[in-house]
Amino acid sequence: MAAVLALQIVMLPLSASASASSASEVVPVGLPDSMVRMLESQRISVQNVSLWVSDAQGNPRIAHNVDVPRNPASLIKLHTAWTALETLGPGYRWETGVYTFAPIVGDVLQGDLYIRGGGDPWLVSEEVWKLTGALRRQGIREIQGDLVFDLSLFDLEPEDPGAFDGQRFRAYNQPPHALLMNFNALRFEFRPDADGRSVRVTTDPPNSVVQVDNQLRLQPRSCSGFQRGVNFQVVDEERVRLDGSFPSTCREYGLLRTAVSPEAFAYGLFREMWQQWGGSLNGQWRLGALPPEVLASLRQDRRSDSETSDAQEAYEPLVLHRSPTLAELLGGVNKRSNNVMTRQMKLAIGLEKYGPPATVEKGNQTLREFFAERLPGHGEIMLDNAAGLSRTNRITARQLAGVLSSAQSSLYAPEFLSSLALSGVDGTLRERFVEHPAAGRMRLKTGYLRDVSGVAGYVNAASGSAYTVVLMINHPGIDHSRGVDIQDAILEAIYEERF
Repeated sequence: MAAVLALQIVMLPLSASASASSASEVVPVGLPDSMVRMLESQRISVQNVSLWVSDAQGNPRIAHNVDVPRNPASLIKLHTAWTALETLGPGYRWETGVYTFAPIVGDVLQGDLYIRGGGDPWLVSEEVWKLTGALRRQGIREIQGDLVFDLSLFDLEPEDPGAFDGQRFRAYNQPPHALLMNFNALRFEFRPDADGRSVRVTTDPPNSVVQVDNQLRLQPRSCSGFQRGVNFQVVDEERVRLDGSFPSTCREYGLLRTAVSPEAFAYGLFREMWQQWGGSLNGQWRLGALPPEVLASLRQDRRSDSETSDAQEAYEPLVLHRSPTLAELLGGVNKRSNNVMTRQMKLAIGLEKYGPPATVEKGNQTLREFFAERLPGHGEIMLDNAAGLSRTNRITARQLAGVLSSAQSSLYAPEFLSSLALSGVDGTLRERFVEHPAAGRMRLKTGYLRDVSGVAGYVNAASGSAYTVVLMINHPGIDHSRGVDIQDAILEAIYEERF
C-alpha cells in the first residue's frame, strides 16, 4: 500500500518564489500538491497534518502547519532522550544497593537482606542474575530473614496502569518504580503439547510467585486471530487464569503482560535467580527503609565522590549493582520506544536537578525548563508524560525540529543519533524500507496513539543531501497501518527529493 501511495507523489516544481531564490535564501513552500492529493486519497485533512523538512544548513524546505501544537505521541521521547544525555551525561549509571545489618555466620545470613531501589530502567532478568551472583560470591548461601525493599528514592502517587487506555496489564503501561525488575513483565509462551489436546504454558523469566491456572485447549484451525484465542485474566495478586482455544497449527506464540505488583514480582525473580546460584531464601518480602544513618551516608556520597568518611565506609553495601550506561540504554527509548524505560529516565533527570526524592513533577518540570533554556524563542511545550502516553502533551513541528537540530549539533550527537531506529535495519523500522535503496539511510523515531501518527528524525537522500524531518498527524480515526503507509510515502518522496 505504501508503494501505491508513493506513486501518487510525483515530481512537481517548487513555487515561483522558491525557484527564484538563491541557494542561500531558500524560501519554504507549503505541502506539495502531490502530497495533498495523497492525503486526500486517504481521507486525511491537510489541516490535521504538520510537516517540516529542512536541509543541512537548517533552511526549511517544506513548512506546513509547523506552528500548530499537536499531540506527538512517542515522538516526545526525542526530547526526553536529548535532555537525559545533556543533564545526566552518556556515562550515567543507575545503582541498586544490597545491604544487611544482621550477622553472617559461616555462609548463613541470620536476618534480613535490604535492597535499595535506584530507579534502574534496565534491571532485567539477566541483570538480576548478575546481582544475585555477586551476592553469592560474598560467601552467603542461606538468607534466613526477609527481603526488605527500600523504595524511598522515589515519591510517587499511586497510579492506575489502565487509566490511559484501559489496558492495565499491558507491559507498556507499567508505572515507574524504584525497584522495577524486568519491567514487572512476564512473557507467557504457548505451544501445543505432545498429547495433542492441551497447551503447554511457560513464562520467561521464570517466576514462582505467579501461579498459572491453565484451562486452554487445542483447536484445529489456522494460526491467527486476536491473541490466538487466548483469554488472559489476572485473578488475584498471585494467580493468572488462561482459557480459550489455541490453534493446533501454531508452533509458538507469546504474550507480554504484567500480572502482579512490582514488589511481589521482584521477590519472585530474585528468589529464582538466587536459587540458580545455589542459594536459599527462607523469608518473604516486605517494605522498609535503610536505617537513617545509612541513608544519610548515601546522601553524603551524592554530594561528594572525592571524599569518603569512616561512617560511609561502615555502610558500604554488600553488593552495588550498576546498570549499563545511559548511552547504551537510549536505544531502548528511541529504537524500541520503551515507555517504561523513558519514564524511569525522566525521574532520574528530575532527581539530578532537584535532588531526592524523585517525583513525576520534578521530572516534567526539568524537561520543560531544559527546552526553554536550550531553545529560547521557540515558545513553551505542554508535557505531562515523557514517554508520550498522554492526551494533553503538545509540541509543534517547528519545536520538535529544534530539538532534532540541537541534538545533532551537540557534543553527544553520536550517542543521540545511534539511539534512533535505522530504516530497514532495526527497532520500530526493521520491517520498513527493507531491500529499498533508502534502507539504512533514515534515522527516525516513530509515534502512534489512537488518532495520532508521527515520525521524526533524519533522512539521507539518494543525492547525498541530508534533511531533518518532522511529520505529525492528529486526525480522528487514523490507525497504525494507515499512518505507516502515509509516513512511508512522504519519507520516500523526501528521500528522492520530490518536493
